[in-house]
Amino acid sequence: MSNFEKLAETSQLALDEVGRAVVGKAEQLEMVMAAILAGGHVLLEDFPGLGKTLIARSFATALGLDFKRIQFTPDLLPGDITGGYIFNRGENRFDLRQGPIFANIVLADEINRASPKTQSALLEAMSEAQVTLEGETLPLPNPFLVLATQNPIEYEGTFPLPEAQLDRFMLKLSVGYPSQTDEREILHRRGNRVEDEVTLNPVTDAATLCEMRVTTEKVHVDEDLEGYIAAIIHETRKDRRVAVGASPRGSLAFLKISRAYAAMQGRDYILPDDIKRFGTSILTHRIILQPEYWMASKVTDDVIRDVFAKVPVPVAEK
Repeated sequence: MSNFEKLAETSQLALDEVGRAVVGKAEQLEMVMAAILAGGHVLLEDFPGLGKTLIARSFATALGLDFKRIQFTPDLLPGDITGGYIFNRGENRFDLRQGPIFANIVLADEINRASPKTQSALLEAMSEAQVTLEGETLPLPNPFLVLATQNPIEYEGTFPLPEAQLDRFMLKLSVGYPSQTDEREILHRRGNRVEDEVTLNPVTDAATLCEMRVTTEKVHVDEDLEGYIAAIIHETRKDRRVAVGASPRGSLAFLKISRAYAAMQGRDYILPDDIKRFGTSILTHRIILQPEYWMASKVTDDVIRDVFAKVPVPVAEK
């Protein structure tokens, strides 16, 4: 069995295990799994009670990773996230007390409830997988991933995420309401379990996941597809409705997650459809509209659709 076949098999086992807890969200779970393999962070934005926290906790358990949850509130301080040095009277020295940021998967729950000063504690960690405390740089566990949640309908007592932080999220996903059939399945499973918690089993561990990430880097990307990604990103900057288009982080996100998704399918090469699949999730939080479009709904979706319509898809030569 090749490394790509092993990766595809392990990824499917993890998705099946998470699917025991999260009902009917196969596409969203597949995207989160691809982001984990690509080394990217994910922002889950949707209404309360749709399973955003459950998704994060379930992936951590299924992948055998260390998991910490941070409830973001207005009075949360940066030190509550990163930790700090505490004076040890017995030893007459300062000892490092690590904060919850030192974990494989960190759930930043309701991230927009904390002040910008507190949110900034995540910037270095999300970009460089490290934390600087008192002038000392400390590496974070490998792999390291931030899964953040926020509710779009609650504005009182919230602080919108700055563009610099939004850009650090590889994907922005919406969970969405379950269908009526899925909701019945949720009720059926809960009735049979006779308890709220779903007991999941790990199918892999941190070391194996790191090896899987190395495998994704071996996925071939044709030069025409590299040009396709660059053209898509460039087109977002040309649209008259857009004040600020996608950054180079956006193009790198397309490259890395397309590789990861192709590997999940057992392929060692990417296709144009792999890129298009993540178009909205990668671009929606990276495009800043002109002020006259701020109050208009769905304009960002229209821009993304028009971008993909304008950029010709590469055709493989026979």
